[in-house]
Amino acid sequence: MLVPPGATLADFPIAAFQSALLHWFKDNKRALPWREEPRAPYHVWLAETMLQQTQVGTVIPYYERWLQRFPTLESLADAPLDDVLKQWEGLGYYSRARNFHQAAQYVVREYAGDIPDTVDQLLKLPGIGRYTAGAIASLAFKVDAPILDGNVSRVLSRVTALAQDFRSPASVVALWDLSARLVPSGHAGEFNEALMDLGATVCTPKAPNCAVCPLVSLCIAYAKGAPESYPVRARKAKTPHRDIATAFIRDATGCVLMAQRPVNGLLGGLWEFPGGEVALDAMGAPGTPSGAISQYADMAAQLTKIIRATTGLQLQISSDDFRGQVKHAFTHFRITRHVAIVSLTEPMPRVTPSDANINVKWVKPEEIGDLALTRSDQKILDLARAALDHPDCLL
Repeated sequence: MLVPPGATLADFPIAAFQSALLHWFKDNKRALPWREEPRAPYHVWLAETMLQQTQVGTVIPYYERWLQRFPTLESLADAPLDDVLKQWEGLGYYSRARNFHQAAQYVVREYAGDIPDTVDQLLKLPGIGRYTAGAIASLAFKVDAPILDGNVSRVLSRVTALAQDFRSPASVVALWDLSARLVPSGHAGEFNEALMDLGATVCTPKAPNCAVCPLVSLCIAYAKGAPESYPVRARKAKTPHRDIATAFIRDATGCVLMAQRPVNGLLGGLWEFPGGEVALDAMGAPGTPSGAISQYADMAAQLTKIIRATTGLQLQISSDDFRGQVKHAFTHFRITRHVAIVSLTEPMPRVTPSDANINVKWVKPEEIGDLALTRSDQKILDLARAALDHPDCLL
């Protein structure tokens, strides 16, 4: 339960919670670009999409550059996906950008560009879940809709000293229910932003500043003397690891072979240096000294098969071609990309046939920066520049 033992949800001090939080917010509201009045629904939607699993300080420059490139929903809907992904490059979770683009096209097509103003209608758009729908509805359209993101979950879990893992299905249902009960009629947008700001600036994951918290007198976790013990998290399983062999292939003219990831998959629509997952024996396990090139023989054979199958390029990769590793962490797994740098002695056709339903092409060095690359591919590009004898050819 979300209340002390022996109490009921009806006993939760809702009015005191609302009053204390809104009074605090009047003097402590963060000045953020998407909060400018009058609220533009497109701007609110953009900000909430970018802020999912991303900190405010990271989002602000992306938000401002985005609006310079796509000032209206219509301009976003008309843009090619490659342009959209390039503007998003570096923010991660690229499905957000793809869904936002698809949803913009849907709104232009079905609603003549007018963003829906109800939670139910918003939930029908690609990429919009309950939190984003509630945020857009309450902030842009003043609908009495609740929200529940990481900051809000933390605040409510601490105030109520929620004993269960806050991510469990039962806890999520209970937290949503409490969030909905807390929303003051006619002030949902202001209240929701206050909850978000409190979680971001005061009720932080580590070292919460309880001395200035407006809810300290209501907070059961504080009364217990253990605010940092909440929210409760069950121990996670060990994060899986994958080994990826990648080929940085350059022809005699300096052009580099690039492959586009399938639109509907992980990092869909982004460009990368071609390759794929490989199985390593004990000799080639992560952590192997990079100087032991012979240990890469089997990986070279696997990568050769992958490149031939996915790009149609009949080349032979050797263990001597591997020049380094790039590591990257996703939400649910980690990867190590083992990078082979291959310099061909002949110019290659500008378009390479493929029998694997992916888009591949040869790109001039100066054009690589125009493509939306994954973060690990940007690291591979830096690795290649440092490893090549004449790195200026890639500037």
